[in-house]
Amino acid sequence: MFETTIAGSLPKPAWLAEPEKLWAAWRHEGAELDRAKKDAALVWLKEQEKAGIDIVSDGEQFRIHFVHGFLEKIEGIDWARKTKMGIRDNRYVVDVPTVTAPVRRRGSVHRDEAAFTRAYTDRRLKFTLPGPMTICDTIADAHYGRRADMAMAFAGVLNEEARELEAAGIDVIQFDEPAFNVFMNDVKEWGIAALHRAIEGLRCTTAVHICYGYGIEANIRWKEALGAEWRQYEEIFPALNASRIGQVSLECANSHVPMALLGLLKDKDVLLGAIDVASLAIETPEQVADVIRQATAYVDPGRILPCTNCGLAPLPRDVAIGKLQALGAGAALVRKAIG
Repeated sequence: MFETTIAGSLPKPAWLAEPEKLWAAWRHEGAELDRAKKDAALVWLKEQEKAGIDIVSDGEQFRIHFVHGFLEKIEGIDWARKTKMGIRDNRYVVDVPTVTAPVRRRGSVHRDEAAFTRAYTDRRLKFTLPGPMTICDTIADAHYGRRADMAMAFAGVLNEEARELEAAGIDVIQFDEPAFNVFMNDVKEWGIAALHRAIEGLRCTTAVHICYGYGIEANIRWKEALGAEWRQYEEIFPALNASRIGQVSLECANSHVPMALLGLLKDKDVLLGAIDVASLAIETPEQVADVIRQATAYVDPGRILPCTNCGLAPLPRDVAIGKLQALGAGAALVRKAIG
C-alpha cells in the first residue's frame, strides 16, 4: 500500500551536464558520454532505493529532454528546418524541428538503456516516453496536415518502442502528456485514442502523466493565471477513467487542484503528486503524509501511489535527494498509521 514512485526526470549530475538547467548540453562525447550517462543512472537508482522509492527509474539520465531525447532517433524529422511554434497553446514560443516525411524508427531508441538499468535493480522499474499529443505540441508538422493524424503516426512508433522496453524487463511504461491539461477537447476527440494505439499489445502496467509542467518561469506564470481552482482535470478524467490506461499521474502538492476531482478516477490507480517540483523547499514527511491522507477521502488507499508532481530535473541535486527522502518517509508514515 502507498508504493512510491517518481513522475520522471531527476537532475543531471555536474559531470554529465550543466546542473539546474533544462536542455543542458552534454559535457562529453562518444564512449565517455555513454559511461557518464550510465554512472548518473546508477547514482540515481541508489538514491531512489535509499529514499524508499518502490518503483524506480533511470531518472531520464540518458536523455537531454523528455521529448527530443526520443525524437532525435526518429526518421522523418528535419532538425535543420526550424519552425517558430507556440508550445502549450502559446505559453512559450520556440523554434522547433519539423516533420517533413512519414515518421519511423531507425531502430530501438531506449532498449539498451532500459536493459542496462534493469540489470542494476531488483525493484520494479518504470520507463517514461513522451505521449503522442505532447510530441505533436513540441514539433512542427509539414507532412501530415492534421495534428490527430501525426499523433497516430507517432503512437505507432511509440508502440514499437514500448514493446521492446517491455521485453527488456520494464514493469511500468508511462506516457507523458502535459498537453492533456491544455487541449482538453482534443484529449477526448483523439488524444486517448492515440494513447490506446501506443499501448496496444502491452502486458506491463501502463500510465499517463498529466501535470502543470516543470517548475520553470513560463509554467509558474501560467499557473498563477489559472485562478483559485484548477479544474482542467475535471474535463478529461471521466474519459481517462473509461480508457485502457492503468494509472494516471497527476499534480496535487501545493496546487489548486480540488482533491475531490480524484474521485473521477474511480477505476484507476492514482499516482498522487505529493512533492512540489516548483519549489526549492524540501517537504517534511508530515507534509507529504498530509497530501496522501487528503487523497484517501476520494481514492481507495490501495489505489494510491505517492509520486512527484512532475520531473525534478531543474532542481539542485541535494534538493531533489531531500524531496525523494521526504516522499519515501511520508508514505511510510501513512502506511504505518493505516496498518
